[in-house]
Amino acid sequence: MSIELSKEARKEAIASIERYFRENMDEPIGNIAAGGLLGFFLEEVGPAVYNQAVADVQERMQARVADLDIELHEDEFRYWRKFDAGRR
Repeated sequence: MSIELSKEARKEAIASIERYFRENMDEPIGNIAAGGLLGFFLEEVGPAVYNQAVADVQERMQARVADLDIELHEDEFRYWRKFDAGRR
């Protein structure tokens, strides 16, 4: 699965890369080069970030599902207990 950005997000990401180069590197980077660099990172590094995000969500969801038993548990066969408790 390839990671795709919306047109607006891609535009903002390229502008951010260009700014990063202007402020932190000796040489500025052009729009086309910044777009290429973004494409490289999306294809090469993006899946690792995506997979970690999915793993984080799975862990959180599993914790929530485990809590369902505690939050929603109902004791079974309670009808006669209320009568037995009154007889004591």
